[in-house]
Amino acid sequence: MQRHLNPAPVPQFNVKLRGKIAVHWLLLLLLASLTPSSPAAPDQANPKIKVLLVTGGHDFDKTSFFKVFTENPEIAVTFASHDTTNNPVFERDDLLSYDVVALYDIRRTITEKQKIAFLSLFKKGIGLVVLHHAIVSYQHWPDYEKIIGGKYPEEDGKYGAVTPQVGYQHDVEIPVTIVARDHPVTTGLQNFSIHDEIYWGYTVRPDITPLISTTHPKSAKPLGWCRTEGKSRVVYLQLGHGPEAYANPSYQRLLGNSLKWAANK
Repeated sequence: MQRHLNPAPVPQFNVKLRGKIAVHWLLLLLLASLTPSSPAAPDQANPKIKVLLVTGGHDFDKTSFFKVFTENPEIAVTFASHDTTNNPVFERDDLLSYDVVALYDIRRTITEKQKIAFLSLFKKGIGLVVLHHAIVSYQHWPDYEKIIGGKYPEEDGKYGAVTPQVGYQHDVEIPVTIVARDHPVTTGLQNFSIHDEIYWGYTVRPDITPLISTTHPKSAKPLGWCRTEGKSRVVYLQLGHGPEAYANPSYQRLLGNSLKWAANK
């Protein structure tokens, strides 16, 4: 005859206790939802690159050009124009607070005080990115040519003159070749085409590192380069004349990489 053993009784939680536990977990979930999420930490560890963008002396489509900067999530841009301030750009009180200064201007003259302020960038290690027509600035200050690595020479009093020796041409389809494929400025880039403006006749100093060039027979070469000045990194990009160029994804990547590298980020 078989005997049936009754199983040990399963302990049951008190109803009130189970209710308290449920409320406890609900409170924890609510607190978690109200607590700032962890993505804020990377922003603190990798703050945005502080860029001072200098313009003036040359017309351009401000809306489309500024958009390249304002829509770059890695940078925080401050706009400064020689044309709209009584305080010259290089005499700003906050000049040395930026990671990189980007020049998209043309200036003919510079005072001794402004020269000293500009040269202080390279003692502090602040980067410099020189864009397109800014290669024309300060024709009579040899230090500027040395710092940026080249010069677009103009005859005095003949601003914008086009000759077989020195000149420019708008609305050109330019094949761009990547020369320094392992450089941070060209990271993520392949050879590309851009609708832009070419220059010919500008000089390039021997101590530069070419970054990009072109097979266009009329264009000066290279189209972009880098060098160091004092403690600073310097990049020059010849590209970047109008809205079609600004909207080119490869140009945007090239400019973003240049700002990041010059800022040593």
